[in-house]
Amino acid sequence: MKIIIQRVQSAQVSVEGQTHARISKGLLLLVGVGPEDSVEDVDYAVRKITHMRIFSDGEGKMNLSVKDIAGEILSVSQFTLFAATKKGNRPSFTAAAGPDLANRLYSDLNARLAKEVPVKTGIFAADMQVELINDGPVTIILDTKE
Repeated sequence: MKIIIQRVQSAQVSVEGQTHARISKGLLLLVGVGPEDSVEDVDYAVRKITHMRIFSDGEGKMNLSVKDIAGEILSVSQFTLFAATKKGNRPSFTAAAGPDLANRLYSDLNARLAKEVPVKTGIFAADMQVELINDGPVTIILDTKE
């Protein structure tokens, strides 16, 4: 799995001009699933995302997790994280997992995260518009294979 983690003051996802989900302070996740990903990748990602200390404490140091600040997560599926760009000018997405596996692992990730912190999601495979107010900005790339 490849996950872009953005620390946000707020974020929302809209579909066809209608707000589908909105969060206040927390994390925006852009989640890409690869064909080799498994339940072990989901377990690893949940552990890292919920415990990663990327929020500032009272002294301004990144010492707090999304759980520590009682934050929320907005999770959006993003197969384009597996884009191959070496050849030509049009990216290839053949390195992304097929829709059945991707949807299953994306849903599993969100269900497991929701046991730890409040989670809202986009709509899998929909054309979505994502808006955010980045906090920091702090953006982390989590690759469960590296």
